[in-house]
Amino acid sequence: MKSKKAKVLHAVGGKPMVLRAVETAEKLKADRLVVVVGRDAETVTQTVEGRAETVIQAEQLGTGHAVLQAADTLSGTDGIVVVCYADMPLLRPETLQKLIDAQRGNTDGPITMLTVTLPDPRGFGRIVRGPDGSVSAIVEEAECTPDQLLIRELNAGVYAFDAAWLWPALRQIKPKKKGEYYLTDLIEMAVADGKRVIGLETDDPDEVIGVNNRIHLSEAEAILRRRVNHALMLSGVTIVDPATTYIDEGVQVGMDTVILPNTTLRGKTVIGQDCVIGPDTLIESCTIGDNCEIRQSVLEFATVEKDCDMGPFAHLRKGAYLEEGVHMGNFGEVKSSRLGKGTRMGHFSYIGDAEIGEDVNIGAGTITVNYDGVNKHKTKIGAHSFIGSDTMLIAPIEVEANAATAAGSVVTKNVPSGYIAVGVPARMRLRKPAAEPQKSE
Repeated sequence: MKSKKAKVLHAVGGKPMVLRAVETAEKLKADRLVVVVGRDAETVTQTVEGRAETVIQAEQLGTGHAVLQAADTLSGTDGIVVVCYADMPLLRPETLQKLIDAQRGNTDGPITMLTVTLPDPRGFGRIVRGPDGSVSAIVEEAECTPDQLLIRELNAGVYAFDAAWLWPALRQIKPKKKGEYYLTDLIEMAVADGKRVIGLETDDPDEVIGVNNRIHLSEAEAILRRRVNHALMLSGVTIVDPATTYIDEGVQVGMDTVILPNTTLRGKTVIGQDCVIGPDTLIESCTIGDNCEIRQSVLEFATVEKDCDMGPFAHLRKGAYLEEGVHMGNFGEVKSSRLGKGTRMGHFSYIGDAEIGEDVNIGAGTITVNYDGVNKHKTKIGAHSFIGSDTMLIAPIEVEANAATAAGSVVTKNVPSGYIAVGVPARMRLRKPAAEPQKSE
């Protein structure tokens, strides 16, 4: 990977590959999960903490040696031991379950292994089958005969073992010339003892893609993204251009929502029904209600209730909460603030550390001046207030319900209900009632 961190810590679909492997295993409801850790052991252990046990492989002496590190932890257990790699992020739990079921039915043998047929063998070991269809050998490419080189069924490196047979057999593996112990030697040992090895072929070659470099990482990402997008479209979501839509696994999107191109949905995002999201929008770990329209905007760790619209170029930062029917104009930003039902926020405005009531008009260019260089301060704006364009509200401050500020005002004192703040610095005047609309003759 040419990286400062362990390969299995690189993310696919927003999650480290090792965590994906653990999640896949969790769905099998295994009695115990053990991760054999080599490089960057401390960070990998922290990543899976509370979800899997870890054992350290201090020296990397091959796949057989790696599995042997779990022997002291798992020896004496009955049943089936499944072994798979943490750099295969696309492996499905359904496939592992089929592998387990096949081994449960393998009363004559201790191993069921996953195989895959590919047009390009990519240096993988070839699967040689006996007359009865069982696996008789795995032949590494360098040792293949010309006929064996033509074989396209390959070893995927995923196994289900009979636990009682596995642990003593591992200790009988002999090292190769470089001192490495290969797990594949167990197949040869089982066949030599007259035991049956089942080869279960996957019907989805993408599942067994192993990630060994950044190119493989991008391939796995693209395949996972395609899976996620397909599932959402089949559930009733319109994705206009799946090739340019990036949605993390686990994101929820409601029926009849439309996702426009160049949109990214990350983390624990939940989007309701009948929304239009995008184009060019990033949403991370947000909750979006029904019937919202979000155009060319960035939302992070925020909540938006139903019937809201914003953008282009709106920005919701952590702690932003927009109640039902809020409108945000272009280039608006909200941070750690709550905007009440039906409030309208003009363009080029910043609202930070504020609590705003319902049906408030926030004019273009309004700024809550919430930071004095040391502390953040709160702004409160009551319901049905009118904040004129280019108003600066110097927090801590409160604009009471039905109050107003004039355009261009710098407000340093609380504005009582029924008053309007005017000027720099602002002075308080009684607010004139809104003029009655003239009736035509």
